[in-house]
Amino acid sequence: MNIAFIPVRGGSKSIPLKNIKPFAGRPLVYWTVKAAAECRKIDKVFVATDCKQISDIVNGFQLSKVRVIERSHETATDAASTESAMLEFAENHEFDNIALIQATSPLLTSDDLSRGFSELEIADSVLSVVRQRRFLWQQEQYATPINYDYSNRPRRQDFDGFLVENGAFYITRREALLRTMCRLSGNVRVLEMPEESYFEIDEPSDWVIAEQLLMRHLTDKTRVEIKMLLTDCDGTLTDGGMYYSKDGDVMKKFNTRDGVGLRLLKDHGIITGIITGENSEIVRKRGEKLGVDEILLGVSDKVRAIKSLSDKYNIGLPEIAYIGDDLNDYDAIRLCGFKACPADAAMEIRELCDYVSSLVGGHGAVRDVCEQILRYQDEEEIRRKLKN
Repeated sequence: MNIAFIPVRGGSKSIPLKNIKPFAGRPLVYWTVKAAAECRKIDKVFVATDCKQISDIVNGFQLSKVRVIERSHETATDAASTESAMLEFAENHEFDNIALIQATSPLLTSDDLSRGFSELEIADSVLSVVRQRRFLWQQEQYATPINYDYSNRPRRQDFDGFLVENGAFYITRREALLRTMCRLSGNVRVLEMPEESYFEIDEPSDWVIAEQLLMRHLTDKTRVEIKMLLTDCDGTLTDGGMYYSKDGDVMKKFNTRDGVGLRLLKDHGIITGIITGENSEIVRKRGEKLGVDEILLGVSDKVRAIKSLSDKYNIGLPEIAYIGDDLNDYDAIRLCGFKACPADAAMEIRELCDYVSSLVGGHGAVRDVCEQILRYQDEEEIRRKLKN
């Protein structure tokens, strides 16, 4: 069995409680927990913490593979080694292989971890690295180069550079960890990650740089230009609540910010649509007021409806974004190129989506997704203008 182990301390001197401080719209620790939970080669994810506040927040992610466990005070001090926490865990749990993951490496992806476990098939330990193309010097009385000949200076693009630990993950076998008391041992392999993943968050300046890099990465998920946005209604445009008047009439609560978001998409030439299983006159009126292009009510087969709209507008499925919140949206979300959901969507939906809003349904989540799409569309327009 392969497990991920993410030690998260409550104490942090440079950035107080940094592991749960909002980072790109979610607590910092969320990004590595999510990467581990989405890795098919990892069976369980353990987050070890000495802080109840961190424990409550991680449990709130509601990711099926994730379990929060208590970390002893002795292994959570400033002076304690990470190995001490790993050994404490290994002595009390059965598993075959362990991936130590640092919460301060939010650019880690599930694919990085999968490739790391593949390397373990021919090694005893694996660690993540980045390739740095920098010329190193050392100085005693006079300075001398370490890794190149300055009289025959290579071009940077022709320079092999050197491999540097980025601290994102280390993978080893339980038996080796207990025997050597070290995260690495035996024959070691490396897994090279993108150079931008070099940044670990230890200082406030690291935070700013890494957050911008992650936001760019999230925006890259919409690299295929989105030409149509479709959304469910209850739980996305509304809070999913059922409201009744004194006469027994059903009412729904919409959010004006979501309406603005849909109008912004239309202003950018993006087709908008609502697809719901309900046959609700309230939804029809709301959609018409917003100028939504397609209002499909009483839909029992959303996949068929989406394919029909794809044909009608000659828009490919990868160019369609869909926002849903519950299991009845699962197949529709999976079909589309950009998958999004509110923060309070069902666990299975959150695990499927490219983008999980930090806002809940009926409280601006749709507006948030619209802005995420437009952020990339505007960047692409700027690039086109610069090229011309």
